[in-house]
Amino acid sequence: MLRYLVTGCAGFIGSTLVDALLADGCEVVGVDSFIDYYPRALKEAAIAPARSHPDFTLAVYDLAELPPEVLDGVDGVFHLAGRPGVRASWGPSFHAYVEDNVLGTHRVVELASSRGVRLVLASSSSIYGDALAYPTPEDTIPAPVSPYGVTKLAGEQLAAAHHRNAGLDLVALRYFSIYGPRQRPDMAFSRIIGALVEETVFEVYGDGHQSRDFTYVGDAVGATVDAMRRAPSGAVYNVGAGSEASLREAVAVVEELSGRLVDVRYGEPAPGDVPRTLAETTKIRGDLGWEPRVSLRDGLAAMLDAAGLPVPRLNGSLDRS
Repeated sequence: MLRYLVTGCAGFIGSTLVDALLADGCEVVGVDSFIDYYPRALKEAAIAPARSHPDFTLAVYDLAELPPEVLDGVDGVFHLAGRPGVRASWGPSFHAYVEDNVLGTHRVVELASSRGVRLVLASSSSIYGDALAYPTPEDTIPAPVSPYGVTKLAGEQLAAAHHRNAGLDLVALRYFSIYGPRQRPDMAFSRIIGALVEETVFEVYGDGHQSRDFTYVGDAVGATVDAMRRAPSGAVYNVGAGSEASLREAVAVVEELSGRLVDVRYGEPAPGDVPRTLAETTKIRGDLGWEPRVSLRDGLAAMLDAAGLPVPRLNGSLDRS
């Protein structure tokens, strides 16, 4: 039985990864500090299925103080923990991003390197900033435009330095706009569905024409597991659907699926939000044979189902007039 350590195990992607590993017959040690970025109760609910599994162990630690014995018997480390959010990373909160995304990552990197185990590191498309080319390949020079992106790039470079100088077995994954059930409450799709459930306003930062490479969480988890098991050491991969949609288009899909209109209000763009992301995924497809399988429509239907909203079969379109 393979034994893996998953940091950020109670988060959106982390808890989904834990469930997939357990279903695959692996033993999992999950680490989470339950930071205050969003309510702990949501994380407790996300990790609840795993906590009832006999092959799962939860360890609550601040990553910067992670004890070495947590890695005892571990065959690999998935490092998904970190402080998320572009908009919240400005101003006084930046020190928390440094602590969680840089110092915490440094500790995980050192421990994985000292134990000689593979580290799969979750990075972000935010390191590209306003990319010079779309789709954006991995050899694009990073130019983050938010403090969050800066800290994610710093974590990635720390790990790369240990790979080059200390032999760390490393694979870095740059996630593009992951969505799906358990998505963080501050993220756009969660807020859209929340506005439907609670009959409140969905406030958009900008005009809604900004586009993203929206990537379903199950596809991202599949790429993450493939990276642990098959990727060459030192590889860096984009993890994206390889297609894009605007926020307005995503809202329209939710409205069509739910049969209900979203009360949308548009406002000023948020600092650090880029107008477009689109992943070049030729490399991960070629090296690992990975393919995204879930369309935006099917992924949003899964989110609506998880929120308890029926998805009726509609005859005709909704009228916004």
